Amino acid sequence: MSYHIKTRKAKKLHTKFIFVSGGVISGVGKGVTTSTIAALLQSRGYIVAPVKCDAYLNVDAGTIRPQEHGEVFVTDDGMETDQDLGNYERFLNTDLSKANYVTNGQLYQTIIQKERNFEYDGEDVEVALHVPEEIINRLEQAAKARKADFVICEIGGTVGEYQNILFIEANRIMKYRHGRDTAHVHVGYLPTPPSIGEMKSKPVQNSVKQLISSGIQPDFLIARAETKLDDRRKQTLAWTTNIPVENIISAPNVDSIYRVPANFDKEGLTDQLLRHFELPSKKRDLKNWKKFAEKITRIENSDKVINIAVVGKYFETGDHKLSDVYVSVIEALKHGGWANNAKVNLEWVSSATIEKQGAKKILSGYDGICVPGGFGSRGVEGIISAIEYARKQKIPYLGLCYGMQLATIEFARNVCRLRTAHTTEVEKEARHPIIHIMPDQEKMLLNREYGATMRLGAWDCLVTRGTKAEKAYLRGGWLKAKGAAKISERHRHRYEFNNEYREKLENAGLVISGATPDGQLVEIIELKDHPFFIATQFHPEFKSRPLEPHPLFTEFVRAVIKRK
Repeated sequence: MSYHIKTRKAKKLHTKFIFVSGGVISGVGKGVTTSTIAALLQSRGYIVAPVKCDAYLNVDAGTIRPQEHGEVFVTDDGMETDQDLGNYERFLNTDLSKANYVTNGQLYQTIIQKERNFEYDGEDVEVALHVPEEIINRLEQAAKARKADFVICEIGGTVGEYQNILFIEANRIMKYRHGRDTAHVHVGYLPTPPSIGEMKSKPVQNSVKQLISSGIQPDFLIARAETKLDDRRKQTLAWTTNIPVENIISAPNVDSIYRVPANFDKEGLTDQLLRHFELPSKKRDLKNWKKFAEKITRIENSDKVINIAVVGKYFETGDHKLSDVYVSVIEALKHGGWANNAKVNLEWVSSATIEKQGAKKILSGYDGICVPGGFGSRGVEGIISAIEYARKQKIPYLGLCYGMQLATIEFARNVCRLRTAHTTEVEKEARHPIIHIMPDQEKMLLNREYGATMRLGAWDCLVTRGTKAEKAYLRGGWLKAKGAAKISERHRHRYEFNNEYREKLENAGLVISGATPDGQLVEIIELKDHPFFIATQFHPEFKSRPLEPHPLFTEFVRAVIKRK
């Protein structure tokens, strides 16, 4: 069989492309490395577009179980993405879009549609040929969307997995066409077995060899390890991998990922990248990052500690707990702590455990309670018990999405005495459906249209003046004192507050402190006679950044400190 494809003439690119791969183990730090490289290049005055490439055939991350793939992060334009996009946004302090997320599912869907539209002019459509070309097309689209100087492509999974070989092939094609306008950064792990006590470089040597066998000689190596890489191992790696020793960057474990940019810059990564691309090394500006890292060190070593229980239902998988399920919530709580010069100690509390042992026994030692998003019936009564405990004991409470829905149900049951109050997500024929599904959403479920059909992305919300929510947004600088009190927040849910119960709950003391501009969809609730009890239908954690923490998390932590 002969291949027929229109070849592109090689030319000097305005946008430079950096591919990031990982080896040895998953979770080695590709996402943090990609985020860090983006932040470093941005600090030198360049515009950067990071792109996450996932090998699974799902079109997006929206239908994947949290225990399977971690948090689903949502962009302003409603794309349900991998959690790495959250890190990209937090490190760059900017909003990204669907252009920054690519899956094999998207690629095949697009290629098949193009074939049906006769856009290949009668060619036989080949996996090894057209998929890499579509990947390159997506990366070029990402460059155009941000008018980027750099596109940084993070390849999901590890080298050697056949699922991601086509992304490696796209890298090979671009390197063939454009030479030094592309670069490859490999992130490898150097273990230190306790029984030996010596850092071992063979796993990284082997992962680089696998990469070379796929047609890619990496230009840079990020050496992840428990401790700093010594000169002897750097020399060994340089000799065995053909990577210049000055391009081998030591990446030891740190207590905060926000220290990584300063560490990598000190190792010379930014200068070496710019030297590779023959670009000027503009004036560096890492002052904010360095000040922030110093602040974290000071706070984390202080005695000012608050203990917050995160009550959820997706932590457990076998004997292990998965904090990645709520990574944006975790980071946002840390941001709120640092903004208040306090160290936040987070404890994962399973709602199923509360159901078995009771809220008082499990939650009595905590200074604050946070309930993040979720779906389904498992552990719901445990969450409702936790919310009731927070309300009655005047413990600062922050509810997010499901944490808002279940807070209204708890209030309806125990304050308004609607004992059978529930959500139709759990009890379809609930006598008092405080939370119900909108007709258009119900139609989608009946047709089994699950993917990308929820209320997704950024929606405007009008905050009620004089409320605790308004005070938080004002103090955070996200609202002005006069004019329309409008904010924009990201959503990911299918069920809504039932307005038929709005008057009854408000008369009993529930405050609707935020709603959509037309007043039809409740967005924020709070309690008057409570030091801090706020819950949102949206996900404020998606917009919190280390250098610009979200006001609701900042105020929540402030209330926790005040109570303690």
